[in-house]
Amino acid sequence: MAAEPRVHAIDDVAAPRPTRAAAQLIREQCEPFTSIRDADVGSLLDRIGGAQVVLLGEATHGTAEFYRMRAHITKALIEQKGFGVVAVEGDWPDAALVDGWVRHERAAGPSLPFARFPTWMWRNGEVLAFVDWLHSHNGGVDVDQRVAFFGLDLYSLPASMAAVLAYLDDVDPAFAPRVRARYACLSPWEEALAEYGYATHLGAVGSCADQVVANLRELLETQAQARDEDAFLDAVMNARLVTNAEAYYRSMVRGRAESWNVRDAHMVETLEAIVHLVRPGSKAVVWAHNSHVGDAAHTEMGRLGEVNIGQLVRQRFHQPYNVGFGTDHGTVVAASEWDGPGQRKNVRPSRPDSYERLCHDAGIPAFVLHLKNASADIVSELGVERLERAIGVLYRPETERFSHYFGACLPLQFDSYVWFDESQAVHPLEAPGALVGLVPVELELPFAFPSGL
Repeated sequence: MAAEPRVHAIDDVAAPRPTRAAAQLIREQCEPFTSIRDADVGSLLDRIGGAQVVLLGEATHGTAEFYRMRAHITKALIEQKGFGVVAVEGDWPDAALVDGWVRHERAAGPSLPFARFPTWMWRNGEVLAFVDWLHSHNGGVDVDQRVAFFGLDLYSLPASMAAVLAYLDDVDPAFAPRVRARYACLSPWEEALAEYGYATHLGAVGSCADQVVANLRELLETQAQARDEDAFLDAVMNARLVTNAEAYYRSMVRGRAESWNVRDAHMVETLEAIVHLVRPGSKAVVWAHNSHVGDAAHTEMGRLGEVNIGQLVRQRFHQPYNVGFGTDHGTVVAASEWDGPGQRKNVRPSRPDSYERLCHDAGIPAFVLHLKNASADIVSELGVERLERAIGVLYRPETERFSHYFGACLPLQFDSYVWFDESQAVHPLEAPGALVGLVPVELELPFAFPSGL
C-alpha cells in the first residue's frame, strides 16, 4: 500500500507568536461579562437570527463554566427563539431516559442514563441543573411545545439493539425473532466491539453489516402497522444507530480519519432525522466538543481528511451558527487513560503560540468575541493559523502539545467564541438517578453554583 502524503503540522513552520495588537483588538471588540447568570447574550441571539441549528462547543469535556454557559445560552434560545430540541454528544438510549423525564412523558425504568465511560461528561451537577430547568419549563407549556432532549452519538450499540428488540417484543412478537437472530451476529462482541473490528479486518470472522442493515430495512417497512409513532421512530433511530455503529467499529482499523468521519456523519444524520422526522420543523441546539462543532475545513483535522459536525451542518442547513469555547487555566475532570477513573486535574496555562494565549493576554476574565462578519483588523490578526487546545475525556499534560493542540483558523472555524480565562472542573454526580427524577435535586447539589467567575 502506498504511503499517504505527509501533512505538515503547524510546528513544521514558524508558528505565530502573540502580538500586542491581537490582544488589544480582542480587548476592544469583545463583550465582557462578570457572571454567567447575568451574561447578556442579546447580541449573540441577534447574530443567530433565524438559524435552525445552533452549535455550542466546549474546549474540554470536564469544565463547569462551559456547561453552565451553554445552558444559559440554550435557555435564551428556548425562551426567545422558540428552540425545541437540545441534542448532545451523548448516546441516543441514555438521552431518551432523560427526555422522558424532562418532557413528563415516561417514568424512569431500572436503567440509569450515561453509565458508560466517561460518566462525568453528562452525569454532572451542571447538566443536572439544566435538566431540572428543562423539566420545570416543560411543565408550564403545552405538550406539543415541550423541549426534547436527544443524544447524537453511536457508542450505545448493545443498548440500542436491546431497545429495538424490546419494542418489537411488545408490538410485533412474530417479527422480533428474525431481528434477534440477525443481531446475534454481534452479540458475542458486545463487550469487545473494537476486537470485532479487528477480527473482520483480518478475515477471522465475517461482517455483520448485511444483518444489521436488513433489520433496519425490514423495520422501516413495518411503519404502516406502528401503533405509536413516537415509539416506532425511537426504534428506527436505535436501529440506525446499530448499523452505523457496526460500520464505525470496522472502520477503526482503517485509521482515525475514517472512523471519525463515520461517527460525525452519524451525528449529523441523527440531527437531520430529529428536525425532519422525529420533531419536524424544530430548531435544535447542539452541545458537543469544539473539535466536533468548529468547521473542520479550517483546521489541521481537515487537512488530515477529517470532516465534522460543524462542516457538515454548514453544508446541509441554511445559515447555522456555531460557537466555540476556550479557557487558559484552571481545573478539569478527565481521565489519564481510556476507561480510567475521572480525576480533577490542573489545566496548564496555554502555550505562547496559541489562540488561548491571545485571549489570555487580552486581560479580561470572561467575554464573548464575535468572529462572523468581524472587523477587517480582527480577521487579519486572528486569521493566521495558530494552535488551539482540545481536551477530551483524557488529559495528558506531560504530552500536551501533541495530545491536545492542533492548528486552526479561529475566525473561519467559529462564528462566535466564548472565553473563560480561569475555569473549574465539573461536579460529577454521586447518584445519577437525579437526571431522571428519581432523587430530589437538592440531594445532588451539595455545592452552590457561583454567581460570579
